[in-house]
Amino acid sequence: GKRSLRQRVVDELKHYYNGFHLLWIDTKVAARMVWRLLHGQVLTRRERRRLLRTCADLFRLVPFLVFVIVPFMEFLLPVFLKLFPEMLPSTFETESKKEEKQKKKLSAKLELAKFLQETVAEMAKRNKADAG
Repeated sequence: GKRSLRQRVVDELKHYYNGFHLLWIDTKVAARMVWRLLHGQVLTRRERRRLLRTCADLFRLVPFLVFVIVPFMEFLLPVFLKLFPEMLPSTFETESKKEEKQKKKLSAKLELAKFLQETVAEMAKRNKADAG
């Protein structure tokens, strides 16, 4: 059913609170990783990717904070998200956005696999024609 305005505002505030909380946790973990790097330890591939994602999220936070701090500017946030879809830090993404990204990546991978299969089949035909 349709939710009341109060419930929608409360849900949005919870979403922002959870996003900032997750970003804070990611930042603490990233700081520990940087500390380990500075002391000569090597990061795993997963840790390196997490560190890069957290750094990117911190850089994305600066323009996002403008929308949160300036009064009534949050009403323009959907417009800017439409123009710049990667503007939000990753901790603020909703499940539907994550699923949408996964579907796009999967369809791109399927198209690439299809292209590669067609290419291999074409090369096999040429090799058979050359050999025969």
